Amino acid sequence: MFRKMPFLLLAMIVFVAVAHSWLPLHWKSVLYAVSLSLKAFIVFTLPFLIFGLLFKTAVQLARKSSKVILFLVPAIILSNFISTLLSYSVGQLAYRFDLSMSFPPVAAALLPAWEFALPKLIGNDTAMFSGLILGFIFGYWMPASSEKFSLQLEKIIGLFLKAFLCVIPVFILGFVIKMYHDQVMAHILRNYSVVFSLVACAVFSYIAFLYLVANGFQKAAFVNSLKNMLPAAIAGFGSMSSAAAMPLTILGTEKNSQNPALAKALIPATVNIHLIGDCFAIPIFAFAVLKNFGIAEPTMIGYLIFASYFVLAKFSVAAVPGGGILVMLPILESALGFDGEMLSLITALYILFDPIITCANVLGNGGFAMVMDRFLEGKALQTTD
Repeated sequence: MFRKMPFLLLAMIVFVAVAHSWLPLHWKSVLYAVSLSLKAFIVFTLPFLIFGLLFKTAVQLARKSSKVILFLVPAIILSNFISTLLSYSVGQLAYRFDLSMSFPPVAAALLPAWEFALPKLIGNDTAMFSGLILGFIFGYWMPASSEKFSLQLEKIIGLFLKAFLCVIPVFILGFVIKMYHDQVMAHILRNYSVVFSLVACAVFSYIAFLYLVANGFQKAAFVNSLKNMLPAAIAGFGSMSSAAAMPLTILGTEKNSQNPALAKALIPATVNIHLIGDCFAIPIFAFAVLKNFGIAEPTMIGYLIFASYFVLAKFSVAAVPGGGILVMLPILESALGFDGEMLSLITALYILFDPIITCANVLGNGGFAMVMDRFLEGKALQTTD
């Protein structure tokens, strides 16, 4: 179903463009209220999902006895952080585009038919840090029990997220109707083609640089390494899942590596947590959305705080399509001040651009593995469970 999601969203946007003028105001208000209610439920449950996914990742890392892990985790954090910081400059460029909009009078804005709220039981930062710390502790001292518990958590979370993916169109529908009603959708559609192009140019330029560095700036080796990764990139583009493309990613990385065993260990470990495409796309989209809604761009200090939580949350991304944006919604809300409409818009943008983002994630993982291969050249690789 998710493979068809971008087409479903495009069809929904076109349908609303045609139908919103004759749709009764009451039903617009009801659909908008449904979207807000779903958003409240997402914000309520995501801290628990983040805890479970981070706990599982930490347990798995704690069970690895290889010295490579000592390099791998800091290297993943550093790579994601560098990508996110580079996105700040590109996001500032996106903010300079004429994306501002004139809002209609408050009286003309669509209001929800009801308001639904849930209490905030646990903070997202608390969920992140406790998931990591407890996962490492229990993974080290009680490996068998913690592994079994983390797998059960993963199954429950996976079922929940797959169920939520089915209602994503409903989640977005109400906000799309509101944006059409408030006369802002046409402006968004007209301007975001520029933002999409900007994201693609930025992320693939960085990935090309990564491959050049890994190949010692040798043109022939650079071209050959990209050819080896092309099947995996195409699989990622078509499936919109880095996990689905993982077998081809391993094969391509093995061809590009001097130590094939390292590729077999690195790719499964990084497939869902080292996401260069996400690190470029989500922040740049965030800048564009902020500009669209007339909100000031974040300061460098504010962005560094956002980037820190953003990079840490990458360890909690679920192994399902769209998981990259779902776990980021509360961070966008708390760190950058996103409201329901903005969260819905960036979710739609992410899904529409997801084939390109996933392709970039796959190529980025291949390039990262090559860099690690060069860095760890000559070191023994031993992994045990």
